[in-house]
Amino acid sequence: MEKIIKRHPTFDKHYRKRILPHPNLDIKFQERITLFIFNPMYPLLKDHPLTGKKAHLRSFSITGDIRVIYQEIFPGEILLIDIGTHNQVY
Repeated sequence: MEKIIKRHPTFDKHYRKRILPHPNLDIKFQERITLFIFNPMYPLLKDHPLTGKKAHLRSFSITGDIRVIYQEIFPGEILLIDIGTHNQVY
């Protein structure tokens, strides 16, 4: 089943501010989102559920410190909520 990827306005804002100024991070994001679409459980992504107030969300890694926070709205439909360093998104 093909995944539908949607972006929350907060994700877009933070992507423009935190990722786009760094071309290497932009490229890394493109690689990781492609990997995520085809296999969200690929070990390199370190996909995991969050806890506490964000228990309804999940996260995967772009680099050692850059994370994407997302929510599966429906099976196969993903909403990207935030992107940034561990401290910025948690």
